[in-house]
Amino acid sequence: MTRLLASMIAALAFASAAHAQSPATSAVQYLHPPGAITPTGPWGLASKAGNTLYVAGMRGIDPKTNALVAGDEARVRQAFMNMKQIVEASGGTLQQTLRLVVYVSDMYRYRPLANKVQEELWGKGPYPPRTIVEVDRLNQDDIIEVEGTFHVPN
Repeated sequence: MTRLLASMIAALAFASAAHAQSPATSAVQYLHPPGAITPTGPWGLASKAGNTLYVAGMRGIDPKTNALVAGDEARVRQAFMNMKQIVEASGGTLQQTLRLVVYVSDMYRYRPLANKVQEELWGKGPYPPRTIVEVDRLNQDDIIEVEGTFHVPN
């Protein structure tokens, strides 16, 4: 009887997991708002589940040309603006940021620019939790990538 019960529980758990991953019952929305950049690979710009919006790593790409913006500060600003555009298209604001992750290819050179742009966009705070990491290389040899998690209206 114990083996039968264990088998039934395992079968139920497998069926529940398969049902939860079914696209027909998924509560996850994949978003690509008008005017946003075109992904440079097989990835989406954002996903939303309930009131939580996850924005993929945004870089300094001009959404009109899909080319990297010239100039370090302009490129850093564009990365943040690309993220902001997706958040606002989803009904949110940067003040609803739950968490930011910033990747830079040179901490000493680009962290001050990321700080400057973030202060411009968030004002005097409060500031969201942020992690900044120096990486060896970014896609297309870019200098910055910023991703975020946001609380937005349902």
